[in-house]
Amino acid sequence: LRIVVYFVPFLFGAFYRVLVQAFQQPFSHNPMASTIENFYQKTATAAMKDWPRDAVLYQPYEEEQILLAENASCLAVRTYLKMLNLPVALEQRANAEFMSPGGKRTKLPVLRVENFIYAEFDHIVTFLEKNFNKSLSAPLTPEEKDQMRSTNCLVEHLFTTAEQYVSWIDPEVRNTVTKKRNGCVFPFPLNHVQNWRKESAVRRQLRMADYLHEGIDTIMGEVDHLCQDLSSRLGDKRYFFGDSPTELDALVFGHLYSIFTMKLPNNVLALTIHKYSNLNQFCKNIDETYFSVKGK
Repeated sequence: LRIVVYFVPFLFGAFYRVLVQAFQQPFSHNPMASTIENFYQKTATAAMKDWPRDAVLYQPYEEEQILLAENASCLAVRTYLKMLNLPVALEQRANAEFMSPGGKRTKLPVLRVENFIYAEFDHIVTFLEKNFNKSLSAPLTPEEKDQMRSTNCLVEHLFTTAEQYVSWIDPEVRNTVTKKRNGCVFPFPLNHVQNWRKESAVRRQLRMADYLHEGIDTIMGEVDHLCQDLSSRLGDKRYFFGDSPTELDALVFGHLYSIFTMKLPNNVLALTIHKYSNLNQFCKNIDETYFSVKGK
């Protein structure tokens, strides 16, 4: 017993020194911790180097459900992915909007890449650039990139606003096309509830943008002014910045082509844009290049 009592202080002292040394040593010096950390970093980096084969793009049913602004956003993303040569499976879902993690305008389309889910054109473009180093604007100068981004914001804001205004504020379009398409996948009376919810959300967006109480002529005047600017920028070039497409080309095509092809009783948007022959040819070129039978 005396021997045990004698050695106890030495044992506790040695144990205390071991603990102090262990905690004073940085965790990064731990070879096991460093190995595990490096492994996960390399795995995450490697996972983002190659585009996965199981990437999926979700959107509403194109023939009977999707609305004008949503179709423009979905087509812009599909075009951008084709321009980047990134294959993706297109799945049409009645509840695509409710699968979205959110967004500023349409909340569509929804891109799922492994464990990542992103929605809307801007967020998807940023995700592809940051995680896969995929971008169409890499060859541009810093000044051209700034110009492209500002034009992207203007195009997305004004075209989407005009599309939503025509779809939900114009009585003829709202009652004969918009409500039927938006509510077609829901049973009665849920279809009316869904139409009320959607219309309220759109009106809220238009009110925040100070367009809710504007007349159709005022909005078409701004659209016409934007088309004049786009037509002047495009000139006789194939794309806005020369011979290679950028994010702006995909976004403008998505809006213009959707406006041209969606049949509405009030086609004031299509008539406004149709005046610019080079914008018409621009849409034709992209359609033939990326969506022809050979391109598919």
